[in-house]
Amino acid sequence: MRRHDREIKDFNEMIDILSRCPVCRLAFNQEGYPYIVPLNYGFEVIGSTVILYFHSAKEGTKLDIIRNDNRASFEVDCGHTLVLEHDTGNCTMNYESVIGHGTIEFVPEEEKLAVLKILMKHYRSEDFPFNEAVVPQTEVLRMTVSEMTGKSRLKKKV
Repeated sequence: MRRHDREIKDFNEMIDILSRCPVCRLAFNQEGYPYIVPLNYGFEVIGSTVILYFHSAKEGTKLDIIRNDNRASFEVDCGHTLVLEHDTGNCTMNYESVIGHGTIEFVPEEEKLAVLKILMKHYRSEDFPFNEAVVPQTEVLRMTVSEMTGKSRLKKKV
């Protein structure tokens, strides 16, 4: 990382950012070009390992790519505010982000409901009832994160 002054090294701070960001972008390897897709997500921390969860239709490009190469990178970002420096005529952006990579696997049928509840909890703090009839028609993905880094710029507004 070029800007070490913005690097986040604290694991718990990266987890905090993951808990506040609404969208995770996954990037896959597809025939010489990256394929990137924004997804809703949930996550859990098991020991020092971060597990990201996603849901999907049962067919589509991303699933075909994962079946061929299950390595992927991810990115989340939030806290965006424009900062104008009137005295210098400059502007910048506040943000917080976490990026990383890992491998993705398909969640077995018997684990899907529990994982979908983790995903839903990311968006609602209380237990959110949802139509469980959709579970068999939903693909659920698990990404085991092997490496992640955080970055933040939180400059005061002038």
